[in-house]
Amino acid sequence: RYNLLGEKAKASAQGKAIAAQIAKLESTAIGQIAPNFTITTPEGESISLYDIKGKVKLIDFWASWCGPCRGENPHVVEIYKEYHPKGLEILGVSLDNNQEAWVKAIEDDGLTWNHVSDLKGWENAAAQLYGVNSIPHLLVLDENNQIVARNLHGQELKDKIAEMAKKDAQNNEYMGNEFKSLRKS
Repeated sequence: RYNLLGEKAKASAQGKAIAAQIAKLESTAIGQIAPNFTITTPEGESISLYDIKGKVKLIDFWASWCGPCRGENPHVVEIYKEYHPKGLEILGVSLDNNQEAWVKAIEDDGLTWNHVSDLKGWENAAAQLYGVNSIPHLLVLDENNQIVARNLHGQELKDKIAEMAKKDAQNNEYMGNEFKSLRKS
């Protein structure tokens, strides 16, 4: 629909804002490589998305004050406990602006994975980069940081991660068999 606008409309402030939002959405669409970002942990250390190594990665945009996020956390904890040994890593990106509330929510909800926030609320740099306008907002990435799914929750999220873990296990088995046959020859 944007392409149907005239040049005058595209050149307006609103037209430029729409074009910028479209570009953000296209750069973080399924199939794209997730843009890297670096933000601070609760301990004050910087960590980037690409520092997180896993066969499957989940970026979880959330906040301590977000009821739906907190309601989803038990499901994410369950998935993490089951699939972390199989290569799942999670990076929680908080849209909090209160350090104490953020850290308390991490502890209260038993979120034992990596967490980052710049404590700028909705102006969070990573949320801006990914065009996040509602939370919880989850992205599933493969080991090469390619976005494979967005905004899955509950059983759908678990099913996608199970599918990716199974695929990785099959690839590892195939590679192991190929290596064995090479050793025999």
